Amino acid sequence: MTVPASAPRPPTLLLVDDVPENLSLLIDTLRGAGYEIRVAESGERALKQLPHVNPDLVLLDVMLPGLSGFETCRAMKAEARWREVPVLFVTAVHEVSEKVRGFEAGGVDYLTKPFHPQEVLARVMAHLQIASLRRELERKNALLSEENALRLEAERQLHQSLDRALLVAKHDGEVVFRTRQASQLIERLFPGSPEDRLAPALLAWVRKGEPRPAEVLPQVRARLFAEPGAGESFVLFLEDLAWQPKVERLLVLGLTPREAEVLFWFVEGKGAPEIATILGVSHNTARKHAQSVLEKLGVENRLAAVRIAQERLGARD
Repeated sequence: MTVPASAPRPPTLLLVDDVPENLSLLIDTLRGAGYEIRVAESGERALKQLPHVNPDLVLLDVMLPGLSGFETCRAMKAEARWREVPVLFVTAVHEVSEKVRGFEAGGVDYLTKPFHPQEVLARVMAHLQIASLRRELERKNALLSEENALRLEAERQLHQSLDRALLVAKHDGEVVFRTRQASQLIERLFPGSPEDRLAPALLAWVRKGEPRPAEVLPQVRARLFAEPGAGESFVLFLEDLAWQPKVERLLVLGLTPREAEVLFWFVEGKGAPEIATILGVSHNTARKHAQSVLEKLGVENRLAAVRIAQERLGARD
């Protein structure tokens, strides 16, 4: 029973025993199986060597000068870095109570003297495999956590997109999904239009192909995500530009056109994440524009900026 040849590096074992005969037998058995071997003759020496050896597994004699094996194991497990390193106690004691003490100290198994080479190899390999499987499980759990975070971010973006006029339709004009904003806008633009079909003007605009005009109707801008194909769905984004004159009235406050748009949507009660979605910019960009608005208006918070904007929008030119 030897270390697999495909292993990137042989596992490192730390042997802690003060009896040369025991060490000699363990070294011959384990080194012959391809393991890297490091030796400490006391618990204190073992603890000092840990950072330098970085063992994959520890074989620890119970009866040691100074710190006992139990005390050494407890000290080792007190540090997070070594908490998951498997410790096998080596002992001549057969009492159950002593073995229980070892498990309570953090050990995972026992080798009872006199031990047999094949048993030593079998137990060492088994616990190395268990430790490897645990690490792989932790890695996969970390990946799942990352994927879950990405899924939550996608759901958050979808939730934000529900504040936009979005439709999902098929190439024949069948509407399979539309947001509340889209329903309201279409009802205003195309009164009586069936909910499950694109209005003829919208379908005609989609079928024009590139380059399409930016506006599907006066003051209604449209954007298409993915060209429609047979059997495929596409996403249509509609944007009501009726608010543009109001944005233009805010330019006199010394803002750039983008900053004026941000301020307008502040007045409409939108936060930076929603504004980012509406304007098609990153959240960081929307936050920077919002901060610039506050600085140019000489105010400290959004509420004060909204008051200034409302005064401007309500003023007669």
